[in-house]
Amino acid sequence: MFIGGLGRSGSTLLERILGELDGAFAMGEVVHLWQRGVVDGERCGCGEPFHDCGLWRKAGERAFGGWPSFDVAGFLDVKASADRTRYIPSLARARLADDLRGRVEKHNAVYARLYGAVREVSGARVLIDSSKSASLAHCLRWSPEIDLRIVHVVRDPRAVAHSWAKTVRRPEAVGETAEGEFMARWSPGKTALHWDAQNFGFDLLARAGVPTLRVRYEDFAAAPAGTVRGIAGFAGLDEAEPPFTDPATVELSANHQVAGNPMRFRTGRVELRADEAWREATRPAHRALVTAVTMPMLGRYGYRRRPGG
Repeated sequence: MFIGGLGRSGSTLLERILGELDGAFAMGEVVHLWQRGVVDGERCGCGEPFHDCGLWRKAGERAFGGWPSFDVAGFLDVKASADRTRYIPSLARARLADDLRGRVEKHNAVYARLYGAVREVSGARVLIDSSKSASLAHCLRWSPEIDLRIVHVVRDPRAVAHSWAKTVRRPEAVGETAEGEFMARWSPGKTALHWDAQNFGFDLLARAGVPTLRVRYEDFAAAPAGTVRGIAGFAGLDEAEPPFTDPATVELSANHQVAGNPMRFRTGRVELRADEAWREATRPAHRALVTAVTMPMLGRYGYRRRPGG
């Protein structure tokens, strides 16, 4: 089950909750595993550095004979040759061109081996990858070994732009090789363009026949338990009981998410509430810019086509 959309849309919290379902295992943003985990050795959601985490060590052994044996530099080259936003129009076609097909097959073979190893180690029926990347999902749809289902998470782009402008510390960064102490910050215009591109990419996947369930952040925040039950059914986990202690509070245990929002390190009771701070904190000019850039798609997802949202 692939969680797609643009970051800062509530996907990490949603994955945390889904990962508590019996039969499910939350992997985190696997798109970043190769650099942040294998190369940089950043912290897993369990708090241990990647190479000290028992689960990921066992997964690496089963998939590749151990992480030291895995040619991560070579794979990153393969990944760059197949998993890029600019390739989405070609990946979305009914048939891949021969040169692209070869690159995608090499890319997907590595993902299939990793997913298979994690399923064996975790004992889960359903793996959750919250990479969010539309280009990665377009690559994976071509793998005969992966039963891909998409949970397309959408949030009001003005709220997303406000979140991307914040300074957020990255507690998982370890040592001098880590990417940085803080998460990336984007301008409102850049966020709006990425919001358009990522969401359109997932719309194309749905049109191509990939099973897709769209979830709006605002609906999830308003009725979290019902939303999670709907996703569980979509994933084939109909009997799994969500970890809610009341309609708006969940109990989260330790996890092994390999990358994602810093809240993946939080455990215990978490109260879910919609983050509406952006409505008062966003500059009118920034809100107007984001509205203008995302205008063609706002109505499609049920958002108002005016700067106020």
